[in-house]
Amino acid sequence: MHVSREPILVIAAHADDIEFAAAGTIAGWAAEGYPITYCIITDGSAGSNEPGILSADLIKRRQDEQRAAAHVLGVQDVRFLGYRDGILQPTLELRRELTRLIRAVRPFRVLCQDPTLVFAGSTYINHPDHRAAGEAAIYAVFPSAETRPIFPELLAEGYEPHKVRELYLMFPAAPDLYLDISDRIEQKIESLLCHRSQLGPDVADWVRKWDAENGARIGVAYAEVFRVIRLVDN
Repeated sequence: MHVSREPILVIAAHADDIEFAAAGTIAGWAAEGYPITYCIITDGSAGSNEPGILSADLIKRRQDEQRAAAHVLGVQDVRFLGYRDGILQPTLELRRELTRLIRAVRPFRVLCQDPTLVFAGSTYINHPDHRAAGEAAIYAVFPSAETRPIFPELLAEGYEPHKVRELYLMFPAAPDLYLDISDRIEQKIESLLCHRSQLGPDVADWVRKWDAENGARIGVAYAEVFRVIRLVDN
């Protein structure tokens, strides 16, 4: 018997962000029949230090790579907002666009990046685009998407308010949910390898190491981590 599933929306700054953080989990949800939409906020134009590379060529290549990676996981709906890569800010303009998208897709669950994460361990400074994307997304989820008087121009466009029930933060500063992806780790790596302009074969070793460390916390081979905010009345 066919079971109708509510949509899930995943918002990220760059092509490949989603695959690193949540590919195994998303593959599982897609296999269960959840309709999933990706929103990539930036155009990917800062994704190369190669002298003389044409921005338009890189943008197209990264979009093609993202669509291919999504397809590996069973995701067909991939949208690009086209903000300039590397200098993203959590503006009202961006929040409005994300609010419009949430009201259009009407997801029960939204995944986005954790805007509170600045340092990851002792070797990585979180990209400012990640934090800007996360900040704009969480405030689009609440209060903007569900509040009628905010962005009244969206009402005039036909976008009625929508309440998101669950917010998952990817690469969270304080994780509280570990999800087993042991049977989907190879699918995750396959999706990451679609991003050929950004990643080489050694990404497989990195991902196995990181996700094995997460898996050890719950007694499984590989896991992905999130922080979950439940936006429903008790």
